[in-house]
Amino acid sequence: MAKKTFSNTYIFIYSAALVVVAALILTVVSVSLKPLQQKNQAAETKQMILKTIGVEATRDNADALYAQHITEQDGYYAFSGGIVLPLRGTGLWGPIWGYLALDGSSTVVGAIFDHKGETPGLGGEISSEKFAQQFIGKKMDTQPIALRKNADRDNAYEVDAISGGTMTSNGVTDMLESAYNDYQSLPRPTSQTSPTEEERKEATE
Repeated sequence: MAKKTFSNTYIFIYSAALVVVAALILTVVSVSLKPLQQKNQAAETKQMILKTIGVEATRDNADALYAQHITEQDGYYAFSGGIVLPLRGTGLWGPIWGYLALDGSSTVVGAIFDHKGETPGLGGEISSEKFAQQFIGKKMDTQPIALRKNADRDNAYEVDAISGGTMTSNGVTDMLESAYNDYQSLPRPTSQTSPTEEERKEATE
């Protein structure tokens, strides 16, 4: 039985058709999943903002808790007695971001950071709770907070840089400075009270 052969034109058309079909399938899947991806991303953002003011949320209750505690303003987020500043910057390998909650005296009451591709164990440490906790009690009143090697813990404007993560640390310092500059033009809250522990428990029940 003779072996069936195909012309170069046939092979080219067949291959092109496969590519077009695959592209169409990927496009349909991407478009159909986009609303869900956007919803999950929005819920994650709300969870991060809420965490800076001490309110733990899940994807299921993030919308309700966010509406209860947060008011969106032009370029920032307001909560009872303070504001949450969005942070955006660039690390060693890509975007870094976070949120910084300040009370009426410009004191940090909460912080959270994340990244897209920083090195685990090095720059990736900015997403750790240990790193974020350094910011509690620091100030953003007369100057921005900066990351320093062997930072003075008693200095209200310094936190420890990440060991082995110089570029990421510099990126965090830069985005804190940018946020500080934006903060200078924002209205200060009249109250200096954050949600109480009892209010937080009630909110998450």
